[in-house]
Amino acid sequence: MSEATTEAEAGVRRRIAEVERALGDPDDAANPVGFAALLSADERFEWPAEAERRLDAVGFGAEFVPAALGGRLARADVLARTLRPVFRRDVALGFGYGITSLFAASAVWAAGSRGQRTRLAELMRGGGRTAIVHHGLAHGNTMWRGELAARPDDHGFTLDGRKDDVVNAERARAFVVYARTGEERGAASHSVLLLEDNGTVRHRPRLLPRRLSTGMRGCRFAGLEFTDCRVPADALVGERGQGLELALRTFQLNRSLISSVLLGSADTVLRAAVRAAETDRERRPGGRRPAVLASAFADLLLCDAMATAVLRSLHLFPDSGHLGAAAVKYLVPDLVREDLEELGTVLGAAGYRRDGAQGAQGFLQKLLRDLPAAGLGHTGTAACQAVLVPQLPFLARRSWGVTQDPPDLLFAAQEPLSPFVWESLAVAGGQDHLVAALLGAVRRLRDGGGAPAGHGDDATRAALRTIAGTFVTELAELRERFRVVEPDGRGLGTSARWAALTDRYVLVAAAGAALGHWVRLDGTDPFLADPAWLVLALGRLAGRLGKRLPDPPPGCVQRVYGEAVARFRTGRAYDLHGAAPAGPGATAAGPGATADGHGRRGRTA
Repeated sequence: MSEATTEAEAGVRRRIAEVERALGDPDDAANPVGFAALLSADERFEWPAEAERRLDAVGFGAEFVPAALGGRLARADVLARTLRPVFRRDVALGFGYGITSLFAASAVWAAGSRGQRTRLAELMRGGGRTAIVHHGLAHGNTMWRGELAARPDDHGFTLDGRKDDVVNAERARAFVVYARTGEERGAASHSVLLLEDNGTVRHRPRLLPRRLSTGMRGCRFAGLEFTDCRVPADALVGERGQGLELALRTFQLNRSLISSVLLGSADTVLRAAVRAAETDRERRPGGRRPAVLASAFADLLLCDAMATAVLRSLHLFPDSGHLGAAAVKYLVPDLVREDLEELGTVLGAAGYRRDGAQGAQGFLQKLLRDLPAAGLGHTGTAACQAVLVPQLPFLARRSWGVTQDPPDLLFAAQEPLSPFVWESLAVAGGQDHLVAALLGAVRRLRDGGGAPAGHGDDATRAALRTIAGTFVTELAELRERFRVVEPDGRGLGTSARWAALTDRYVLVAAAGAALGHWVRLDGTDPFLADPAWLVLALGRLAGRLGKRLPDPPPGCVQRVYGEAVARFRTGRAYDLHGAAPAGPGATAAGPGATADGHGRRGRTA
């Protein structure tokens, strides 16, 4: 690792540690922003104001502002890592504090004037909120439904319409509005307007009463009603009719980012489940708990590999980023949701005891409520499906088996990248770099390449080669299915048929990301270089394809479970970095804990 890379990674870890220290030990019952306090606030439908104050104190709003505008946002994958400490405590806090402000501001970062960018950057760096008032989507949840119309006139636009369930509508100091500006249907029907709290907007929108939500109950959802709202001409972001293009372009970062930060929340549940299993081990030894926990851990590593590669691809292959962004958002929330349900069986088996299982169950139930409210349910999957299905016939002809193995930089998560550029993102076309990574990894495995020899045993490596070959066979079948479709999409037939094939495609893409990452490891981390975790994760993906494979070689489950326990005891994250969060937020226990499982406070790593 070069000196520049080492310095860059150290800077990332300092930023993560700063957030951890600001929010304090989440397991401390006396911490006003710990798990207990956050769960209590959620039950009362209250916003965790103290957590917001602490994030403001460390200037966390700057994470969502491009570095060129005085913020800290330069790398998409680093932004995800910096957000995970917030999401491992509370999804609602992560959304309500700033990620929705980023979703709103992205259109301005992509196409706004110099003045718009400068003013919005100053607002967000100072902790101000920006709300997104989006156009209606056929597959959206209530956060995305509703539509506004902006009629051009002599002074600019007159805005009318109503939008329900706008996050931070009550306290936002700027609104990014997607409004219909043309009667025609199609790509040029909508435009983006930036409504700023600077006196230039006449007849401000009427704030409707707060709407209580089933999930993310602490967030402030409220409606906005616009009636003859006069908006100046210079409020237009980019060009008239550019709204849908900007939405599709910025969704690429949004989808990839959500999939990555979600792993912070899953980390919390896995940590609590490992703790419960270890606490209960003497009373009820054995059972299926090690296999459940090892499988969930392996899934999180695979999801991290996919999400990280996709986030980095937005820098390296901006003409193709929409493909990976849709694929990762399509798959990762479903995998995580299934893992959470399985981990719930471990927590439930531990019972409602004084060791904190009840608090962990409360966190899990809150998380399962929050995910659909955050757009991480079926409706979000359908929107990603709509992006992928029309692209797959083209990829089957022009990319699969043709695109070269991507450069190592795509998977080198600690290596610096050029700053993220919204303007460079395309909304169609491009190449499938995750499938190319799958084929490249299989070639390396066939030629004796991959992670350095000496990690793992021959049986596990042989199992990995077999499973990898299964995904190549699946890709060949998909290629034949999609090649019969005309390039313009004619012949796609019933949506259910092609949706099922899209389900299978995203599993192949995920396998490509995980294998592409693994074959490039240098052996610095012996656990990651051992293919045991990858055999477990890919075996589970193959099972979702209906493939019957032999059981993992002996020792795979135990090696992965052993690492899960080791990371629990040292407070290290369940991701590809495996770093211990520095400061008081680094305890190993998990929500509801008061000790390390044996009456002692978990140590900080």
